[in-house]
Amino acid sequence: MARIATRISDRRMLKLIRAFLKAGVMEGGLVSPVDEGTPQGGPLSPLLSNIVLDEFDRELERRGLRFARYADDCNIYVRSRRAGERVMESMTRFITTKLKLKVNAQKSAVAQPGERKFLGLSLPSTGNRSGGLRRRRCCGSRSGSGN
Repeated sequence: MARIATRISDRRMLKLIRAFLKAGVMEGGLVSPVDEGTPQGGPLSPLLSNIVLDEFDRELERRGLRFARYADDCNIYVRSRRAGERVMESMTRFITTKLKLKVNAQKSAVAQPGERKFLGLSLPSTGNRSGGLRRRRCCGSRSGSGN
């Protein structure tokens, strides 16, 4: 909350955010308390991610890196696998030491853009130079579509 308070000065808004964070999560009809962080998929998750990770964005820009970030999902684009490994190591260190956040190693990887999805989209991995994004269906076939 201290980091959020440096960006939001309205005490009523801070009180509202604090109440949302302490409200807990409903699981199977029962409310369970939340020990730390904001629940995944909650209405505050993207907003708080953007506030907390603003410093991360500024560091990426300072280093001249190309990146795309939405909430806590981020892709950083470099020219080689070796550069990707260096950037991954240094940015993981920045996130854990400077921002005091955890990085999910299972969801983090150095890969070609066509091998990874970002917000359900992937860059074409063929020789297509159109620069367009392809949407991948993530949940199988749609039920009730008559196909």
